[in-house]
Formats: sequence, C-alpha cells, structure tokens
Amino acid sequence: MAYLNKEEELNLKQINQTVIGLASDLVRHDSGFHSHPQHAQILYAPSGCMTLLTRNRQVILPPQKLMYIPAGLEHRVTFRNVVAYRSIYLNVEQCQLDDLKLQVRVVSPLLAEVIERICWWEWKGEYTRQQHHVLQVFWDEFNEAKEESYTLEIPSDYRLQAFMSAFMLEKKVPPFLNEFAQYVGASEKTITRIFKRETNMTYQAWRHQWRVYRAIELLAEGRSISEVSDQLECSSDSAFIEFFKNHTGTTPAKYFL
Repeated sequence: MAYLNKEEELNLKQINQTVIGLASDLVRHDSGFHSHPQHAQILYAPSGCMTLLTRNRQVILPPQKLMYIPAGLEHRVTFRNVVAYRSIYLNVEQCQLDDLKLQVRVVSPLLAEVIERICWWEWKGEYTRQQHHVLQVFWDEFNEAKEESYTLEIPSDYRLQAFMSAFMLEKKVPPFLNEFAQYVGASEKTITRIFKRETNMTYQAWRHQWRVYRAIELLAEGRSISEVSDQLECSSDSAFIEFFKNHTGTTPAKYFL
C-alpha cells in the first residue's frame, strides 16, 4: 500500500524498501518536531505550500517544487490546503546520500510524473526492471533540477527565543524594530547585532523576507490579494503588490504562472 489517510501513521522501520513512496490527500497537517535517522525525505505537492521548521531556520515549499530533507535532521512540517501530497523516503546508506543538504529544487513535468509513479508503488517485493529505470530517471532529473532558496534563518539567542516561536509557529507578523526592542527588553542596537551575527541580515531585511515568504504561503493557499495584504498589515492592496514585486521581481498574480 502506498496511500496513507489522515488516521494512519507511517512506520518506516516496518518497511524493508530502499525507496518508500507515499501518497496522501492531507489537507491540514502538523507533524510536530521529529526526525528520520536512517531515511532522507523528499516532499512535493502540485498545489498549496508547505512550511518546514528546524531549530534555527524556516524553509517554505511552494507548489511545483520539491524539498530534500537529510536523514537525522529534526524538523517540523506544517501545511493547509495542500492537494495530492507526495513524499518519498530514501534509505541513506543504500542510496549513498550522506553529502546532500536541506534544499528546494524546481520540479520539471517529467520529474513530477516520476514522483507520482514512485509514490504509488507497493511497499513490498523486489523492484522490477521498469522500476529501476524509473528510479534512474528520478535521479537524473533530480540532479539536473535547479536549486532555489526559500530559507529564512532563525536567531537562536536566548533573549529572542519566545518571540521567534510566535513569528514562526503562530505566523504573527514581526513588529517593527522599535516595538520588538520593547517586547524583548533589549536595545535596537543589540537586536540588530544579533540578527546580523546569526542571520547575516538586518532585522528590517529579515522582517521583509519573512513577509515575502508568508505572502507566498497565503497566495499558494488561494487567498485573495486583499486577504494577503490585510494579514501582512500593508496599508493597501497596491502597497502589498508593490512590496511583493520589489522583492520577487513579479506581481502576486503572476508568481505561480
């Protein structure tokens, strides 16, 4: 069986396969923090947006992209309004994947079809000749796929931890620097220094990037321009469109085309 409904749990230790494909139609999901010691994971969905959190970074996964999660990495995946969720687990020893890092890549039409095929394989028996060929095509397409960055580093300084959790998990818009300084009880210079040291960005630049990624998440969920503008606390819809275009090079309406 390769289909998992929302009442079922996957136990990788009970499946003796090098490559384990999984298909599901989970609309809302929160995995909680966990890791797969012996398996790397590939996530993909043709629509909707997933969000991965580690202890020190956030990575969003827009539609038509895949995410590679290394084995042993503690992470948490959340999403809503994702259709046709697909996941592939790879035994790192048998697939020799020790050197691959957390990353997002573009999914070509051929790679999408191959992922779909792998995710519906039964979890038993030896691979057929055709399945071996499919796996070869998968790796050829994966290695050729363009890598893109949707990563936001999260400061781990103890003075910021409680507030960073709210921004990341509760999706609250980070306040302006002077307000953040009041909440934290540290000076604006101290906060700026922490962000520069731990994220290589100023707080203002980090806040802008957070809002861009949040906008991508909301647009992928099918939210209207007005809804996204309101959630990001923009002064108007036109102000949001201009902000989004300045940071992505295109308008919200054209971003997923």
